[in-house]
Amino acid sequence: MSRKSKYKRFLIWRAKHISQKQFIHILSILVGITSGVAAVLLKNLTHFIQLALEGGLVREYHHAFYFLFPVIGFALVFLILKYVIKNKVSHGIPSTLFAIAKRKGIMKQHQMFASLLTAPITIGFGGSVGLEGPTVATGSAISSNISRLFHMNQRTKNLLIGCAAAGALSSIFKAPIAALVFAVEVFSLDLTIASLLPLILASLSAILTSYFFFGNDILLPFRIEDTFSFGDIPFYIVLGGIASLVSIYFAEVYERVQKYFASWESPISRILIGGAAIGALVYFIPPLYGEGFEVINNIIAGNPEKALESNFFHLDLENVWMVIGLLAGLVFFKIIASAITFGAGGVGGIFAPTLFMGSIMGNCYAKIVNNIGLFPNTMVSESNFTLVGMAGLMAGVLHAPLTAIFLIAEVTGGYELFIPLMITATISFGITKYFYPHSVYTMELGRKGDLITHDKDHAVLTLMDINTVVETNFIKVNPKMNLGEIVKEAVIKSNRNIFPVVGTKSGELHGVILLDDIRPIMFDQSMYEEITARDVMHNPPEIIDLKHDKMTVIMKKFQDSNAWNLPVVEDGKYVGFISKSRLLTVYRRKLINLTN
Repeated sequence: MSRKSKYKRFLIWRAKHISQKQFIHILSILVGITSGVAAVLLKNLTHFIQLALEGGLVREYHHAFYFLFPVIGFALVFLILKYVIKNKVSHGIPSTLFAIAKRKGIMKQHQMFASLLTAPITIGFGGSVGLEGPTVATGSAISSNISRLFHMNQRTKNLLIGCAAAGALSSIFKAPIAALVFAVEVFSLDLTIASLLPLILASLSAILTSYFFFGNDILLPFRIEDTFSFGDIPFYIVLGGIASLVSIYFAEVYERVQKYFASWESPISRILIGGAAIGALVYFIPPLYGEGFEVINNIIAGNPEKALESNFFHLDLENVWMVIGLLAGLVFFKIIASAITFGAGGVGGIFAPTLFMGSIMGNCYAKIVNNIGLFPNTMVSESNFTLVGMAGLMAGVLHAPLTAIFLIAEVTGGYELFIPLMITATISFGITKYFYPHSVYTMELGRKGDLITHDKDHAVLTLMDINTVVETNFIKVNPKMNLGEIVKEAVIKSNRNIFPVVGTKSGELHGVILLDDIRPIMFDQSMYEEITARDVMHNPPEIIDLKHDKMTVIMKKFQDSNAWNLPVVEDGKYVGFISKSRLLTVYRRKLINLTN
């Protein structure tokens, strides 16, 4: 029996014996396990490379190797993408969001292993990015292709992609609730009973996979020792404001550096310039090498000196203001290093850099409060502010305040900091969103109007394909055709009451003729030779551009013009019409499919 016939027999057997809901639950567990395994592979490969390079060549031979590693890493990634994968690999979470919004949840097969090959090399060779995005992208691509294998609809594909995201974060941080919230908040999933159980199953199966491979090892092993003091609330409010400023700085630097590298046509130039820049940064500031979780743990544990002991200038770390200055430098340069890593062609995520910068920002702020002398009777907890700083920056940069709150609460094993977490995250998110409506993840999609949001109407319009509502059964009229020709060649043969006037050679839309425009004269044969299409045509109230107009714009054009039919053009050439009735019918079907 062939493999294809076995596959068909399985599908038939599944349809008879396993309900759709039960099968989705089974798939969510499978997706959770695969996301957990992807996290394990990415973490182990990255740490193996980093230990071999940084722990071996750098420490045993010379720091000068820091200059070489990034260039070698970016070159290897470029060669893998060009000759092995033979496709471009986009950043993890943005590429997943694009697949949900514009590809009906379909992710290409190479995305299942592309990040597995490239992200460990990027980070292991010194790229200043994280593994969370590549893990989400790998798990999401696997879940998307599993959905295609079993002919799942778009709504189920999106749900399973969310399950992969939840599984990835749950496996990495061993924080299943925060992972579930992350999937809902970042991927704009509807949190209903139907979606809640698959997300829980994926998150649970992923964390069990992590425990199976790593035991009780935790990425951020810390327990809250200092209790929350009511008198610290003003300081947490100020921390929220600082986090919003750093978030805006993060987004601004990230975008500008990306644009700068995008202007370079030669990938070799990007590799050399980006690699040299990262090499210089990690040579002078070694804590910028890789993800930086070791630095985060040292700072949370109250040992910033250990993280800073390898500073190039061998500065005196007994001086607290010297430590504060070095910590502030890490916050300033981390996003520059991360953005350059992406611009040079590296593959990774911004989740870890956000945690890195947030932890140092919070610790640095607490040190200033404790040593500035303005509050002689006040000593704030540096470890608590370090943790809350991480949440504040996550809320601002990622636009995920709930994920930030629950992640820090879960990794610290308690909810003692829940109030300051809520205060700081809310302020940071609110201020940042005012200046930057979209997160770093959704910046590009948001500008194009391709972003799925929790707004149901907007989500349905974003998911609708404009090509499915374009009608082409309209008889075209040449501008030089006389009234007699219009009646014989168009009016008699058409069952529509609108006729586009289109140039014969150019295909350009000149105008439209309504049946009502010629009804008073269409039976007067004396005018058949005198009047041409150019005489009776008029400009349509609005024109829809197939390439540039999104569904939200099209809906607004119908609303503002009060028209029932609007012409569609592409590159100035006539394509067809969109009718309001067909548009609303397709909208209704998509809404039912999305909310069923």
